[in-house]
Amino acid sequence: MSNVCVYLVGSGPGDPGLMTVRGAELLAAADILIYDYLAGETFAGRVKPSAELVYVGKKGFSAHVTQPEINALLVQKAHELESRGGGSIVRLKGGDPFVFGRGGEEALALAAEGIPFEVVPGVTSGIAAPAYAGIPVTHRGVASSVTFVTGHEDPTKNVSALDWDALAKLSQVGGTICFYMGMRNLELIARQLKDRGVSPDTPVALVRWGTTNAQQTLVACLDDVAQRAREASFGAPAIILVGPVAGLRDQMRWFEDRPLFGRTIVVTRSRSQASTFSTQLSGLGANVVEFPTIEFAEPDDFGPLDAAIAHIERYDWVVFTSVNGVDAFFGRLAAFARGDVPCDASAVPAATARCLRGDARALADARVAAIGPATAARLRDYGIIADAIPGQYRGEAVFDAIATESKRCGIDLSAAHVLIARAQVARDTLPDLLRAAGAQVDVAPAYQTVQPVAEKANDLVAMLEAGDVDAITFTSSSTARNLMAMLDGSEDVLRRTQLFSIGPITTKTLVDAGFEVTAEAEEYTIPGLVETLVAAFGRR
Repeated sequence: MSNVCVYLVGSGPGDPGLMTVRGAELLAAADILIYDYLAGETFAGRVKPSAELVYVGKKGFSAHVTQPEINALLVQKAHELESRGGGSIVRLKGGDPFVFGRGGEEALALAAEGIPFEVVPGVTSGIAAPAYAGIPVTHRGVASSVTFVTGHEDPTKNVSALDWDALAKLSQVGGTICFYMGMRNLELIARQLKDRGVSPDTPVALVRWGTTNAQQTLVACLDDVAQRAREASFGAPAIILVGPVAGLRDQMRWFEDRPLFGRTIVVTRSRSQASTFSTQLSGLGANVVEFPTIEFAEPDDFGPLDAAIAHIERYDWVVFTSVNGVDAFFGRLAAFARGDVPCDASAVPAATARCLRGDARALADARVAAIGPATAARLRDYGIIADAIPGQYRGEAVFDAIATESKRCGIDLSAAHVLIARAQVARDTLPDLLRAAGAQVDVAPAYQTVQPVAEKANDLVAMLEAGDVDAITFTSSSTARNLMAMLDGSEDVLRRTQLFSIGPITTKTLVDAGFEVTAEAEEYTIPGLVETLVAAFGRR
């Protein structure tokens, strides 16, 4: 079976950034992904669209699929893949496959059938979860050894497979003991160690959902840790760390001190735009819920934009009011270059020559304005340096910037030709101001925003009703209007959380609808909105 390989890949303890480069490469190329509860949906979303996903959802003591069944499934899928001409299978496991991950059993099952396999180690939770809680498992002068132990043992067994006397001796000389999957047996673990002379005052740390933004940490002493855990309803999945290093947490904690840690923030941007915003929030500790309220589509009629591109040499100014407008304009320009859009060379020879190149040379004779730094940055991606960027990111300020730059470079605005490539539905403030100044203005819809199907709207309503959302962010008037429409009569539930707006126009939309806006970004950009959230919730 040389044309098939099964990869036993450790996904790490939870933070997607801790997956190895090798693991990520194999995941992206996999033809079949077999994953369980601890590996998580985050990684399942990173495979190619054609990949087959098989969830084997093992969770604690309530396994949906038994280990022998998983072993048999790996063999079965390998044979199926061979019959289709070959490929790769990724068996994705939380943590490391060979550290209490039962990856060895899977490897033996594959070897017995002569199926090629490789093992890709992962960062194990016994090291990573304490590190994210501010606890080193070894530390000079405090702990010179660390022992990894399964806490999953059946407490009713007559004879334990663990050498509790040896573990107690290690603990008594300062060694760190790390129990995996032991929350169910926490009281038993504490009693076994105390009965063998380990001091009841020995520090113990419990780290739940380690390395994720849902991480919880509880530090107590061996004598009362079980009671403290019950009082706090502290459950699995968690690492239990016994030893003096747990006492270092107050000095070394860092992960949970990030400014948005523990806050649940809803992002309403489109799927294509949400990732950058979500990554910034997640990096600051937030639990991000993506609920897209807009999608982008072609305009109803490309006619005005096509006519503008075909006569692009006539414009003194070309104005872009969003990143999407930039992408849509250059996408249409590329369509001209491919010949997908008819262009009469005899009628407009100069424009045709430029357009057929499909790049920044089409705007060689025009000044270019961008509504803000994000739009200007996207223009740079296409080889254009914006001539005018206003200090405030709204139509009125764009007009002032164009007027100032026109005067500086000798353009008579009263006789200028201006193209505005924008959304199909947008404010007319800028074209009205330009026309009032005497300019001839062509408004060309380059795209339109549409409301997506209201997926998981009931889930969002339930979260809001339960008080599980700290903030909802709005990055445009469209995101606000569409969210209210998608909630379909339940929009009053928005009053149960705090609403954050990217700028005054979005704020006005919310206020006009009867909602109070908690805060508005001082700079009308995504970084500005992030700063506003940090100012509102910052823990430091």
